[in-house]
Amino acid sequence: MDARKYASMSDPFPMWRGGALHGARIAYETWGTLNAARDNALLLFTGLSPPAHAASSPADPSHGWWQGMVGPGLAIDTERYFVICVNSLGSCFGSTGPASINPATGKPYRLTFPDLSVEDIARAGFETVRRLGIERLDTVMGPSLGGMVVLAYAAQFPGAAQRLVCISGTAAAAPFAIALRSIQREAITHDPDWKGGNYSAERPPLTGQRLARKLGTVTYRSAAEWAQRFGREPIREDMRKRGDAFASEFAIQGYLEALAQRFVNVFDANCYLYISRAMDRFDLAAHGDPVTLLRRAALSAALVIGVQTDLLFSLSEQQAIARNLEAAGIITRFASLPCLEGHDAFLIDLETFGREIGAFLRSG
Repeated sequence: MDARKYASMSDPFPMWRGGALHGARIAYETWGTLNAARDNALLLFTGLSPPAHAASSPADPSHGWWQGMVGPGLAIDTERYFVICVNSLGSCFGSTGPASINPATGKPYRLTFPDLSVEDIARAGFETVRRLGIERLDTVMGPSLGGMVVLAYAAQFPGAAQRLVCISGTAAAAPFAIALRSIQREAITHDPDWKGGNYSAERPPLTGQRLARKLGTVTYRSAAEWAQRFGREPIREDMRKRGDAFASEFAIQGYLEALAQRFVNVFDANCYLYISRAMDRFDLAAHGDPVTLLRRAALSAALVIGVQTDLLFSLSEQQAIARNLEAAGIITRFASLPCLEGHDAFLIDLETFGREIGAFLRSG
């Protein structure tokens, strides 16, 4: 079953760093009902890799990436809000991206896809909302990459949202995160099967993608969680590789391999490269003074959430966002959460995150 709907983008769709797309579309899913005043909409952006399927629905009862957070009576209450989750422009789950067919050639874009920016992802979400006849959102929200996108949304479209929720995001990619993502991209581009982006569907750069995902997974969690969860437990017998002198020996290695295999089976390598680079390049200050931008956004309230054990998007980055929002005269709550799970805590510790998000949404 497929709950995805599709919104056509403006044609041409201008890209922030130059170039344009023709015939572009965005895949999205919705939950809840848009009220008569059309003022109860909540737009949800995702992290780097999820699709638009944030939660189950009658059209698709399978669990979504934020199952337990979005739904009737939950923190993001679909009895109150009309929730729209978009698959990012540049991704591979229905939205136009490098793996899509270029209408001008009839072949996949691959590396002919224009430079992708966080600003483009924000614009695509904005246009999706407008296609639904919504002039102003109640709330724009996003975690990780989505936390960056909501800031670009506020900067580019003043007055388009009443409230903002930035979860484990940043106003500008930090050197540590840039370094990690650059190594992930190198793992893919140095895989012989990548072939300058012209790999076949039957033989994608799986080794590079696996290594990139493993490195990412290590940084998405915390050392304390790994120690508590796995310790020095040996790998399962069914995962042991006989005859390999350097085969994986520990449970943590088996876990990373299982996640990597799952990822490479569903995500396109070029899409990963484009979105990863867009994250590195984002800097809210490129649009002007952040405080001035946020003041012009005309937000009434904001929630910024950071995790104390997050290696990838440090707590100091969340604090800086909150300070700028406050300096812009916006009523801002900053939540510093002691979750063990690092950057991925928003996907795991739903009780803690749900308490913060639910309280903020109910206060409006």
